[in-house]
This record gives sequence, structure tokens and C-alpha cells, in this order.
Amino acid sequence: MVSQSSSVGYTIMGKTVELTVVQKTTIDTLHEEGKTQKVIAKEAGCSQSSVSKHINREAKGRKRCGRKKCTSNRDKCNLERIVKQNPFKNVGEIHKEWTAAGVSASRTTTHRRMHDMCFSCRIPCVKPLLNNRQRQKRLAAKRTGLLLSGPKLCALMKVNFCISFRYQGPRVWRKRGEAHNPRCLRSSVKFPQSVMVWGAMSSAGVGPLCFLRSKVQAVYQEVLEHFMLPAADQLYGDADFIFQQDLAPAHSAKASSTWFKDHGIPVLNWPANSPNLNPIENLWGIVKRKMRYARPNNAEELKATIRATWALITPEQCHRLIASMPHRIAAVIQAKGAPTKY
Repeated sequence: MVSQSSSVGYTIMGKTVELTVVQKTTIDTLHEEGKTQKVIAKEAGCSQSSVSKHINREAKGRKRCGRKKCTSNRDKCNLERIVKQNPFKNVGEIHKEWTAAGVSASRTTTHRRMHDMCFSCRIPCVKPLLNNRQRQKRLAAKRTGLLLSGPKLCALMKVNFCISFRYQGPRVWRKRGEAHNPRCLRSSVKFPQSVMVWGAMSSAGVGPLCFLRSKVQAVYQEVLEHFMLPAADQLYGDADFIFQQDLAPAHSAKASSTWFKDHGIPVLNWPANSPNLNPIENLWGIVKRKMRYARPNNAEELKATIRATWALITPEQCHRLIASMPHRIAAVIQAKGAPTKY
């Protein structure tokens, strides 16, 4: 049975619900006027027992009662230090180390204190491993003019697309007992068919796609000749631009460097293990998310899906990614060369 008035408070099955600030103020005012508890309960919209408990609690000067915490602020600081020293430990290991320091607390209390300090268990982000030398090179990107090259930057990257159902989404809606139902399973293939794709982008939009049939080292200069140069003419015309590529073996080979010098194309000095500085990485992520629910049956259907999705990329999306270069560099400088959120 539920009785509810125009007030916020109400009573369920004879059990009192926590009083609101308005109800407490109403009870205090009517109690000072000498009203009976029955009248006060009717006016405040709560049960008579709630009125009685509130009046008696206020008369005794006691807000709440309860057992005192078994840990002190010093113990909480010690627990926070333990968690920060190695955040990859599980609750059992953290609890064992905390109690070894002289704290008398259960595993549940340890878990609760960690939540009180806003620690949550999450899947960690995966970033490339960077040593001190690589961090210094990433910081030196500010001095190489990378910060000022955003609008004139032409970025390229190759990526591998597989025929797989991993694009269908990370979760499934199902009922209890349907965990092994075929329609609720995510299928996996040991050696799925795949295609290697080369693409280029700038602040003006994307260039044509190139599907590679062999290793990049053998055909990289042909890709530059037949795809990169037409893409640069399409995106920039006669204007100058700076070419960006990572440190893949085909990109850093002596023959590739000679090709760029012969064609008079400046290449950006790129630090190792820095995909978070490359805006085209985000563009490939956009393409893969758009293909999440695609179900190609063979390599040709996969290529057609990639082409159709690539054609949906707008110049505005590319411009926003290229314009984010100063923010990426600033984040690297703030992190002192360490991985960033990009």
C-alpha cells in the first residue's frame, strides 16, 4: 500500500522513507507551534513515526548514529599510495599489502575505501611503448616545425582490413540462458581474408585509395608515383605541402628518400612510435566504425565496402583532424613526450 500527498515524502508498507529538507522544516515549525504529531504528519506528508523520530533526534542533539570507521585518514593515505605504486594489482593483493602495514580491515572494506577515493577498475588503454630517447624525439617535434605544418600537411598511412565479424559491435542483447545461442555468438576466423589499403588525406579532404597486392617495400615508389602525386594535385593544386609518413621500413628506405628528393617533396621528420600524432590514424578509426555492421563475404565485397565508406568522409572531418595537430603537440609537450589521449 502506498500513500502519497502533494509533498515529496511518502510512506511505503509502514516503513519511513528519508525525509526531505522541506519536510524537516515543516515538522520543526509545526512542532514549535505546539501541533500534535498526528497533525504534523498529515501536513508534512509523512508517517507519524517519522515525525516522532525526527523530533526525538533533534531534541537529543544527535544527527545520526552508526559504527565508527575502522580506518583512519592516515590509513586511507597509505592505501592510496599502495594503489598508485602498482595500479595493476587486484583487490586481493592490495588488501594483503594494506593489512601487512598494520591496518585491520576486511577485503570488502578495502574495496569500499578504494571506491571512496574514486578508484575504478577499467580496461586499460593500449599505447605504444616509448623509451626516453623516443620521448625526447617526440618533444623535439615542436622544434622541427610540426606545430606549424597543420594546414599544409598531407598525411598517408596503410592499414589492413580483415573479413571478420569484429565490426558488429562489442555487445549483444540476449536473455538468460542464451549465451551459447548461435545468434548471440561473435564468430571468429583463424586466418580471415584481408586487404591492405593505402590512403592519403589533407585538410581539403581525402585522396584516392590504393589496394596493395604485395608487400609495401616492393611497390611503395609506384604507389607514390601513381596515387600520391595525383592525390596531391587534386588536394593542393600548385600549392606547396609537407608530406607526412611514419617510420615504416618502406618509408625510411634510402630509395624512398631519394625519390622524394628527386621530386622536390619535403618530408616531415617523424618521431618513432607516435601514432597519436598522426591524424590519419583517427580517420581509419572513423572508417572502421562506419563498417562495424558490414558483413562482406569475400575480398571483393570488402573492397567495395571500404570504397563506399571512404567516399563518405567529408572535407570537414579531415579539416578538424588536421587542425588538431597543435593540440596534439601541446599534449605531448605537457606529457613530456609520454603517450597522450590522442
